[in-house]
Parts: sequence; C-alpha cells; structure tokens
Amino acid sequence: MISNIKSKLYDSSKIDWGNLLFTKNKLWAIMLPLIIEQLLNSFMGMMDTTMVARVGDAAVSAVSLADSINTLVIQVFAALATGGTIVCSQYLGQGDKKNANKAAAQVALTVLAISLVISVFCITLRVPLLHLIFGQTDPKVMEYAVSYFLITSFSFPFFALFQAGSAFFRAGGNSRYPMTVSLVSNCLNIAGNAVLIFGFKMGVAGAALSTLFSRIFCFVVIYASLQKPKQDIVIRNYFAIRPDLKMIKRILMIGVPSGIENGMFQFGKLAIQSSVSTLTAVQMSAEAMTVIFENLNGIAGIGTGIAMMTVVGQAIGAGRREEAKYYIVKMSVYAEMLIIISCAAVYLLAKPVLLISGLSTGAVNLSMYMLGWISVIKPIVWTCAFVPAYGMRSAGDVKFTMVVSTLVMWLCRVVLATVLIRVFSFGPMAVWIGMMTDWAIRGIIYIHRFMSGAWLRHKVI
Repeated sequence: MISNIKSKLYDSSKIDWGNLLFTKNKLWAIMLPLIIEQLLNSFMGMMDTTMVARVGDAAVSAVSLADSINTLVIQVFAALATGGTIVCSQYLGQGDKKNANKAAAQVALTVLAISLVISVFCITLRVPLLHLIFGQTDPKVMEYAVSYFLITSFSFPFFALFQAGSAFFRAGGNSRYPMTVSLVSNCLNIAGNAVLIFGFKMGVAGAALSTLFSRIFCFVVIYASLQKPKQDIVIRNYFAIRPDLKMIKRILMIGVPSGIENGMFQFGKLAIQSSVSTLTAVQMSAEAMTVIFENLNGIAGIGTGIAMMTVVGQAIGAGRREEAKYYIVKMSVYAEMLIIISCAAVYLLAKPVLLISGLSTGAVNLSMYMLGWISVIKPIVWTCAFVPAYGMRSAGDVKFTMVVSTLVMWLCRVVLATVLIRVFSFGPMAVWIGMMTDWAIRGIIYIHRFMSGAWLRHKVI
C-alpha cells in the first residue's frame, strides 16, 4: 500500500538512489539548525512577552499590537530573502557560483533599499498608523504600543539584512552558522531585557531597545562573515555593489509574489487583531500568549519548510525533478512527526510558563482552553497546508501559492473570525476557528497542486 502511494507522488525509477544530492544525514544537517534557529527566535519572542508581562496586562497587550505590524514588515523582508535563496540555490545546483554570488549581492542591495524606506515610513507615521489599524483601544495600551513600535522600527534594516545574509548561507546548505549567530543574539536580547526592563525600569521601551541592539549585532556578524572565502556565497566589497536590473528583476519575480503572499497574510492577521483589540485586556493577553505558543509548536515544521527551499532549489537547478518531488514528500513526513511531538510538548509546558508569567488566572485558563484545541487539530491538517508549499515555491510556483494563501486567509481567517467576534461574541476562540478552517482548505488545495505536477512548469534561472 505504501509503495502504491509513493508511486503516485514520485517516479522512483527516475531517481539515481546511489547518487542523491542529499542523503538522510545531509537533510537533517540542514533541517536541525534551522529548526533550532526558528525555535530560538520564537523563544526570544516568548521571553520578551513573558518579561514584559511583569509590567502588566496593558504592556503585554501593547507589545502584541505593535508586533502585529512588526511581523508584517519582517515577513516582507523574509520574502525578499526567499527570492534570493531560491535563485542562489538553483545557481549552486548548476555549479554556477559566480552568478550565485552576484545574485546574493543584488539581494543585499535590494533589501537595504526597501528596508530603509519602510523604516522611515514607520518611524514618521507611527502614531496615525497604530490608531488607524487598532482604533480606540485602551489609552495605556496605545501609549506603550507607540513607544515599542518607534524603537523597533529603527531595527528593520538591520534585521532585513541579517535575514538576507542568513539566506545566503542556507542556499549553500550551511544552516548551522546563522543558527549560532541567532543563539548568541537571543542570549544578548534576554540579558538586555533583564537589565533594561527591570534594572533601569524602562518597561516596554527596554524590551524594544534590547531587540534593536541584538539585531544590530546579528547584522554586523553575518556580513563580516560573508566577506570570508569559507562558504559557497561570498560578497567581498559591499560598497562596490551596483544595481544589476536584470538580476534584480529575476529575484523580484520570486520575491514579490512571496512578499505579497506574506504581506497579505500579515494584513489579514492585523485585520483580525483589530477585532481582537475590541476585547477585554484579559482576553487580549490570553490571545497574545496563545499566539506565541502556537508559533512555538509549529517551529519544527517551519524550519523543515525553509530547509526544503535549499534542497528542492538545488535539485531543480541540477535538473533532478523527480528527486525534488521525493525530497518534498520525505521532508513533509519529517515535518508531520515533528509537529505531533512539538504540539504535545508545548501543551504540557504551557501552563507552568503561563503561571509564572504574571498573567491573571482568567487569562491563563482561557489561553490553555484555546491551546488545547490547537494541539488536537494542528497535527491533523497543518503540515499539508504549509510545508509542501515551500518546495513548490523553490521551483518557481510562487504566484499560485500567493493567490491561494491570500484568498483562503481572508475568507476563512479574517471574514469568519471577524463575524464570530463582532456579531456572535465568540471571544478570542473565533480567531482559532477561522485559522483551523484555513489550514484544512489550504492543505486540500496544495495536495492537489503537488499531485498535478503543475508546480514544476516554471523557470527561475
């Protein structure tokens, strides 16, 4: 039975099993550092929120609101880095390091320009932007949100360039080094939180400053390392980089649809957050913590998906299409196993963390109720909804995933959740009803897309 299923997913006879680009050990060597890195990033977010929670429910709610916009911006940067990863990995699959390095330089230049514009925009219009999105929320919450958003907006160029630099290392199969940099950065951020939030009594502003300093550190380290001839991608002279419109267009053909997808995804979350902001402070803080835990239990799957872009990108670049299919299937199986384990682990650890966070009893109980549903439903539908799409994007199928993600997100999450909150008074659980519906529909669509083979009918380089 298993062999029959496999035969429908990929043609084993067209794969050179004795000469695979990536063995099982190589796959895990790429996946594990990425999973750990993503885990560290989520852990940093959780620690930020937990430490800020000591300031009060208003403070943690403010950080949640501001981070809704921050995440939108970060996802745009991540999409540009994705375009760079796919282009670079396909060049490396062809053995063309010269064009891979050229593409990396153009990605860095493009990311710098776009991130500076976004940073200036957010700094200048922070107050009207927050009021426009979140309306008349609690004045104290808004005061904290403005302060936090101002400081974190200064960090956008540094973080954007770090994401791009990390993508260059990953395109060559080196995911360990970006993980190491993230580990050190997270340690610095937590230490900075402790000093600035509690030592200097800076509260929300202290958390934001610590984030800024840690992102500057990441940027400096990663770009100093890219000048050293120790990896596949090398950028020697940053000040000598000049725009190559043809290469930039090629990168943007991948990055822009991914950016629109990520951007619309986050806009949808902001729309939902606008409805959430009408709830009580207890409900908002419970929702904020639940989001953190849900992100945490999906880390392994996301890390596997990011690794898949490098693996599938190199396979496509080398002309090994059936092998690319095999990697998508195999890594999706790995992701599913990891999702089951992580959902169980996070649910067991959530309540102790919530109890020591300083949240009210009502917020703790509400958060655990929502997390219980997530821990049951997510292993059933989430993997198919997200992980295979990373591989399909690596083949250049970015417009399809953009359309599907946008439509399903807005119809299921935004419309459904908004109606349930504002009309039927479901409270924050409405968010997760919409999200679970999204996962199920998205998974069905992507399974059909993969089986059809239509995602392979694209040319990136």
